[in-house]
Amino acid sequence: MAGATMALVLLTSMNFVNYLDRYILPAVQEQVKGEFRISDDQIGSLTTWFIVAYVCASPFTGWLGDRFPRKPMIIVAAASIALMNFFTAHVHDYLSLNIRHAALGVGEACFGVFAPAMIADYFSEERRNSVLTIFNIAIPVGAALGFTGGGWVAQHYSWRDAFVFSAVPGMLMALLMLLFLKEPKRAGSEEAGGHKIAGGVVRSLVTNKAYLGAILGYAAVTFSLGGISWWIASFLQRMNGMSVSSAGFASGAITAGAGLSGTVIGGVWANRWLKSTDKALYYVPAISAIAAVPPSLMVFFGPKNLTLVSLAFAVFLIFLGTGPVNAATLNAVPANLRASAMAGQLLVIHVLGDAFSPKLIGIVSDHSNLRWGLGCTLVTMVLASLIFWFGSRYAPKLDDTVEVGATA
Repeated sequence: MAGATMALVLLTSMNFVNYLDRYILPAVQEQVKGEFRISDDQIGSLTTWFIVAYVCASPFTGWLGDRFPRKPMIIVAAASIALMNFFTAHVHDYLSLNIRHAALGVGEACFGVFAPAMIADYFSEERRNSVLTIFNIAIPVGAALGFTGGGWVAQHYSWRDAFVFSAVPGMLMALLMLLFLKEPKRAGSEEAGGHKIAGGVVRSLVTNKAYLGAILGYAAVTFSLGGISWWIASFLQRMNGMSVSSAGFASGAITAGAGLSGTVIGGVWANRWLKSTDKALYYVPAISAIAAVPPSLMVFFGPKNLTLVSLAFAVFLIFLGTGPVNAATLNAVPANLRASAMAGQLLVIHVLGDAFSPKLIGIVSDHSNLRWGLGCTLVTMVLASLIFWFGSRYAPKLDDTVEVGATA
């Protein structure tokens, strides 16, 4: 178990760095917009280029992850993410910023595919929800530091310095993983290999209703959540009159506190519910998605004095489903298709999720205001809940077989 624990610590830490890097730009985009003199539509388009690169890389990284050792590829991904942030500090036009954001998408696609699949090889199905909940705790914490640290550095120094600040931890994590991360054995690969040969990777995934229920529901959540996350700091600055650092601090503190508690409570809740039903990994995200809609509406259309409180409730509720939905994705497929399954998940949640929602919000904002741009995305949260409930009908039976081992 020592190798498994070390892997979980290292990969969770890198996931923290990954989300820190991702949320630097949303924290400072008002300054970027002002310097480059671009519209909200163009700001939103940066995510589209990120997703284009993500989409192009994900199938290839999934293929690699199911066939070759993942440790060296994770290390390269971590180093490349750090280098892209150094590069961002030196861009001076919108095209260069687009190229940088696309390149960052390639690095994040690699890590996002390889890391959960590696963790799944270390832990049994019954423990997988717990460890993936731990892994996903890094999302709100990393995003929070990206918002808070990025906003503070940008206000006191410059938005370029914020990217230099975010690049150092990535290089440190690459070094630590080089020294201490071990490659796990691929448990169950022989049994699953026959399945893969008989049906083919793509066919086995697109005909797997439990898998589709998890990733399509997650895509609908990501459409709304991804767009809102991209624009929330700007919303607080424009609509509530906050400064850059104040908006970054508020976004970060709420994401850390409410997101972290939501992730932990959602994971614990799903674990307890799993004792009575295998459908719990779908039920929790379904309830999470629909429950987050009312407080979200209060954020965008309610009185200003309730904005931050409502935002905290909305973040808490939506993060309840983070750990369970990833566990549902991995439990729905055989062992040797986990990297491909995660690649498919990342492909779908970004193509159908946040590839275009930030741009859509920007377009609506340019023609009305940011309030309506953000509010229009909430319809997909309702859709997500319905998809998760449908997917729960096909939830697989779980077992507690230990599937752990490691190579040097």
